[in-house]
Amino acid sequence: MKPNDRTSFVVLLTLWLLVFSSASQIMIISPILPRIGEELGIADSVLGTLISAYSLMVGFFAIIAGPISDKIGRRRILLLGTVLMTVALTLHGFVTGYASFLAVRVAAGIAGGVLSGAAVSYIGDYFPYNRRGWATGWVMSGAAFGQIIGIPMGIFMAERWGFRSPFYLFAATMTVTVFMLWFGVPQPDVQRTKGPLTVRKAAADYRAMLGRPEVAWAASAFFMMFLGVSLFVVYLPTWLERSLGATGDQIALMFLVGGIANVVTGPQAGKLSDRIGRKAIILLACVGLSIVMVATPLLVTSLWVAYPMFFLTMVLVAMRISPFSALLTALVTDERRGSLMSLTVALGQVGFAAGAAVAGLLFARVGYLSNAIFGAASVLAMGLIVWFLIPEPKVDGGGPAAPRTPDVLVETDPVGAPAA
Repeated sequence: MKPNDRTSFVVLLTLWLLVFSSASQIMIISPILPRIGEELGIADSVLGTLISAYSLMVGFFAIIAGPISDKIGRRRILLLGTVLMTVALTLHGFVTGYASFLAVRVAAGIAGGVLSGAAVSYIGDYFPYNRRGWATGWVMSGAAFGQIIGIPMGIFMAERWGFRSPFYLFAATMTVTVFMLWFGVPQPDVQRTKGPLTVRKAAADYRAMLGRPEVAWAASAFFMMFLGVSLFVVYLPTWLERSLGATGDQIALMFLVGGIANVVTGPQAGKLSDRIGRKAIILLACVGLSIVMVATPLLVTSLWVAYPMFFLTMVLVAMRISPFSALLTALVTDERRGSLMSLTVALGQVGFAAGAAVAGLLFARVGYLSNAIFGAASVLAMGLIVWFLIPEPKVDGGGPAAPRTPDVLVETDPVGAPAA
């Protein structure tokens, strides 16, 4: 299928709205946790499990959904995930206590796992390689718009009409996404996995995929990316509140500024990577981000300094995401792309959860500077992995890139490498 301008616009808008809705319903939890605890009488000690339960379900079901999307097609998996997410978000309006809230977050996590990696995988199916960075940048800016628009609006609604109201809002935007997917988004004409889909075959495919060095290193880089961000960001608001007396509104404004940086940078970084290659931009962003992370606790001695520092942090974060996602789409062929993207998303969730756990220990026992140093080390490690150990796919005439041929080829490679 050759993309045309009108259909491409509908595809990008639909995937953008999907990312906006999905990201917003995740990000809104943290700022309204106190309101949730007050209204439902949930103790502070267990409020955090509402977040971890979601992440665990996303990671688990991402592994399951990847091979399924390779088998049934990306459009169907997107429709399934958005319908499940719409239902799960609507059910937030009926929670009455901790158990019911945990149940609906588990349901949302299952839907998130089904959707994980699907948007980027669709981009890899639909757009040629030399346009994937640009397309990924625009689609992923939906998360940044969630940070700019969705979260402040959600907080405003929660303060006035209760914590359930933001979930109705995002259920509504997800419902619109379902209709746009159904009526406006085609199934790309790409090769799908052949033969019956079994647990043994899926596990064998994952093992074989990770047996290719470039794929294993790419998965490791994705893990390090989320680990580093988690180490740095999770306790940044707490540090600012305790050391500089920052208020909740001031923290919200800082994240809004960061969201603007993400919106401005993401599409441009993706577009630039289409022209000059992905790896150089990723390495530059990782080196710069590691420097900014270490500098933040040293230079932010007044609250106003935190705003430009966080803006720069988000610029550098956005510089990595679009090029790296586009790079991942070319490491395997069409019929294994969903599996790879889901695998990396699952590892990213594990990395974020691990970073959050370690961040708490570092912050409590050593101080926030240790969070920044270890986060910077993780970020720098990601950049070095990408630069030295992951190949830059070659393109011919602007078409889709062929995945790198593994060192040993057989007639039918289980991870979708070209046959010899």
